[in-house]
Amino acid sequence: MFTGIIKGLSKIERISQKKNSLFVFVKRPKDWKIGLGDSVSINGVCSTVKTVNKKSFEVEYMPETIRKTTVGNFRKGRLVNLEKSLKLGDLLSGHIVQGHIDVRGKITEVEKEKESKVMKIKVPMKFIKFIIKKGSIAVDGISLTVVDTKKDWFTVSLVSYTLEHTNLGSIQKGEKVNIEIDVLAKYLNKLIKTINN
Repeated sequence: MFTGIIKGLSKIERISQKKNSLFVFVKRPKDWKIGLGDSVSINGVCSTVKTVNKKSFEVEYMPETIRKTTVGNFRKGRLVNLEKSLKLGDLLSGHIVQGHIDVRGKITEVEKEKESKVMKIKVPMKFIKFIIKKGSIAVDGISLTVVDTKKDWFTVSLVSYTLEHTNLGSIQKGEKVNIEIDVLAKYLNKLIKTINN
């Protein structure tokens, strides 16, 4: 479990593919202590540390993850958002983020507003019912507040700190991002369906 508060911005050092799995090596932030089996959010995807050395750590992605997320687009040198898993007693500064990506969203607009940016993200219509104004959403692992939403898109506003300390500061129109809907919305929807049936 994570909070959506990014603790490190790093680069992909190497990628390899064996059979149907993807192996990604990420540069380890200098002050990070990472152990084998630890959970790390990489662009919002809950990833298990497979190997670790002084400079980097390795994670493995199975075909299902490759199909549903943007990890298949990872390339050497790409900036990724990192967050270590939440520990008991840690502050929940963002919102509850599981690292289970629901869908890939496409950035259709990026507009600058003084020191911030407003980003418009398109998603399949069936997911919009879970996204509400002023609600929480995770975009590439970043806990954000929804500004507006329509039939197949929503917008988020990015303050200067987010632009400087996450990969959204350099992301461009047309790129795809990992979207995780607020888990509370999904549970509520499931409960209502169960009651009505």
